[in-house]
Amino acid sequence: MIINQLTVNDNAQRADVFVAEMLEITRSASARLIEQGNVTSNGIVIKKKDKLEIGAILEVSVPDPVPLEAQAEDIPLDIVFEDSDMLVVNKPKGMVVHPAPGNYSGTLVNALLAHCGSSLSGINGVMRPGILHRIDKYTSGLLMVAKNDNAHNFLAAQIKDHSFTREYEAVVYGNFRANSGKIDAPIGRHPTKRKQMAVTDSNSKNAVTYYEVIERKNGFTHVRLRLETGRTHQIRVHMQYIGHPVAGDEVYGPKEVISELEGQCLHAKKIGFIHPATHGYMEFDSELPEYFKNFLSKI
Repeated sequence: MIINQLTVNDNAQRADVFVAEMLEITRSASARLIEQGNVTSNGIVIKKKDKLEIGAILEVSVPDPVPLEAQAEDIPLDIVFEDSDMLVVNKPKGMVVHPAPGNYSGTLVNALLAHCGSSLSGINGVMRPGILHRIDKYTSGLLMVAKNDNAHNFLAAQIKDHSFTREYEAVVYGNFRANSGKIDAPIGRHPTKRKQMAVTDSNSKNAVTYYEVIERKNGFTHVRLRLETGRTHQIRVHMQYIGHPVAGDEVYGPKEVISELEGQCLHAKKIGFIHPATHGYMEFDSELPEYFKNFLSKI
């Protein structure tokens, strides 16, 4: 248990806002601490909406974190390649890559633990064993997984210097004027929506996406996308930024729901890298999944 003592310097601040700012935690985490009775003002338990008076002494008790470990689950995997150093897995739409709040089971990691046992790299800890990179829950496609720390470090270096191949296909709203192009726009946390990313110059990192039109179809465009960088939600944010959000994207797209898609129509189709042991280049290409092909045929 960690005990923090905070002195209120401004009048009429909301308790949850003040605690979040002072401890540099999220507003929801601050609210949970208060609701669990872990915050007192001058010895009295407070509520998250209470207005704090200047000079008040807050005592915040932060419980010790509970260690978590992902559990093995017998979930079928679509393994494209496997040897003693690594795997390439084709993740289905709707599967989360690693356990996190709200998704502690049914993830790719749970399935990998059942398939590989203890043979996964440990660099990313017990909740993300073997995981080198990730794709969103409602994005399907290819991922590299490391089976040992040497392979993890070797493959992670290629991710860091943007030297491995990542090619996606998507269906996006609207008709592109050009048949191909480059989007060079930095991405950072959205200034007001903490769970979203955005093109911004504030606390951002450079992000580059190349696109190529495959086919234009009735107000939608089937595109091929190649990543030079790998920022969180990069394709989805860049497509929104140029006015062509990914079809079905309920976060960055229109409010209308395309029910048959259940999330964005986005597939990580191709991946290429230097193998950590042989040092030879390997490339894998996956077939478009049924949900993607069905949507293309419908439009």
